[in-house]
Amino acid sequence: MPVQPTYPGVYIEEISSGVRTITGVSTSIAAFIGWAPKGPTDRAVLVTSFAEYVAAFDGLHADSYLGYAVQSFFVNGGQQAYIVRLVSSGTAKKGEVALPGEEGKSLSLEARSEGEWSKQYGVTSKKTASSRFQLAVHVKPKDGKPVTRVEVFDNLSLDKNDPRYVVSVLEGQSEFVRVKATSTPAIPNDKEEPAFLAGGADGDVLSPDGATSGAFMTALNVRREDGKGGLALLDAVDLFNLLCVPGLSAQEGTAPLEAYCVVRRAFLIVDAGKDASRTDIGGQVEAFGKVNNHAAVYFPWISAPDPLGTVPKDLPPSGFVAGIFARTDGSRGVWKAPAGTEASLVGALGVKSKLTDFQNGLLNPKAVNCIRNFPVYGTVLWGARTVGGADNSGDSDWKYVPVRRTALFIEETLFRALKWVVFEPNDEPLWAQIRLNVGAFMHDLFRQGAFQGSSPQEAYFVKCDKETTTQSDINKGIVNVVVGFAALKPAEFVVVTIQQLAGQIAT
Repeated sequence: MPVQPTYPGVYIEEISSGVRTITGVSTSIAAFIGWAPKGPTDRAVLVTSFAEYVAAFDGLHADSYLGYAVQSFFVNGGQQAYIVRLVSSGTAKKGEVALPGEEGKSLSLEARSEGEWSKQYGVTSKKTASSRFQLAVHVKPKDGKPVTRVEVFDNLSLDKNDPRYVVSVLEGQSEFVRVKATSTPAIPNDKEEPAFLAGGADGDVLSPDGATSGAFMTALNVRREDGKGGLALLDAVDLFNLLCVPGLSAQEGTAPLEAYCVVRRAFLIVDAGKDASRTDIGGQVEAFGKVNNHAAVYFPWISAPDPLGTVPKDLPPSGFVAGIFARTDGSRGVWKAPAGTEASLVGALGVKSKLTDFQNGLLNPKAVNCIRNFPVYGTVLWGARTVGGADNSGDSDWKYVPVRRTALFIEETLFRALKWVVFEPNDEPLWAQIRLNVGAFMHDLFRQGAFQGSSPQEAYFVKCDKETTTQSDINKGIVNVVVGFAALKPAEFVVVTIQQLAGQIAT
């Protein structure tokens, strides 16, 4: 605020420079949706390594592609992933157990989430004082070893006002159980053998041959029947950039998922059908229709080692591709096409269907991104087109994956960075600040090589003045900021012209 002089002398006043540094958002946070044998179904869980995924969702499972896709993502360069566990609301259940107490009363417990996994866990209770008791969670190893304790909670109480109230403690600290009912509270009697949870059921799963049950597909809808699971769980996630549903092809109805990505400024990575041939994969891409090019389709599936078996397993490419996206973003930037000899797939033995240059040439104009196997380079991504990038689509603005994702990166960054503008006085001082801050952000991208052009004037512009914001806009409370950039497009076709020189002719 201005200095209020009260005595003769020198006054010091600090004035803000008006610079608000804009930091670019992350571009490669992935979200995976699929069936897992264990884990929460009421929220999307953030994991930063495959080890964290194993701890929360029980690792790989022969009947689901989710674990394999997450593993491929982290192996190929991924750093962060949100996991949405799907179960069929019609069949999935939580294991339950009632611990007997005094005078026929009991303490009812249930598993933290649905699934058969809960049958391996049991609970014991033990009095430790007149009004205190201990609960311990035990696990029965599958190899027949003795039951071991995995969680112990001491000094529990049934008093709601007690800091160790059993409901609060288990809800906040236990990874396996929670209190289901306290309508007939009692201090549990000592119990030597664990009372194992029973009644769990997994629901429907995506089988290795690609077949899906109706109940599983219902859970993949934009909103699950009960409105509490599936894709709806991502509404609570602040930011994700890549969406993958491993094993679900365009032919099976991923257009609603792309529509959701449009709203969230994210990008959908779509698997071609497992048994799709080179002749029908183009039709699967056309099944999207004209949305907003927030998706790309990859073909064919990947052959990779299977830790659960003795022979290689055919896996959907989405997990590998998401990892390559993350690796390329980190090393080159989101404006670099995630394809080429640098985009080699770690953990891949090859592809299910090998493609020749001629076959690739039939698919690429249809916006099908091929995965190829080359000597020296191994298995690599060999395409970078969005679903709207077909030669006959007529939409050249968002033909390429890096152009679409660069725009999404800029949009999301400015969406978050300009919130301070709301309710500021809408006049030239504000417009100048906007130009200064957004211009600094765009210039930094230019210096990193994100745009075409040899000078800032050729690469980008930021306009916010009385031409973009008229008096009518001001009266409506609107400030218009126009940002343009010259996108870098990949060198998809390299043409080398060779000419033979004629002999020297004396003149």
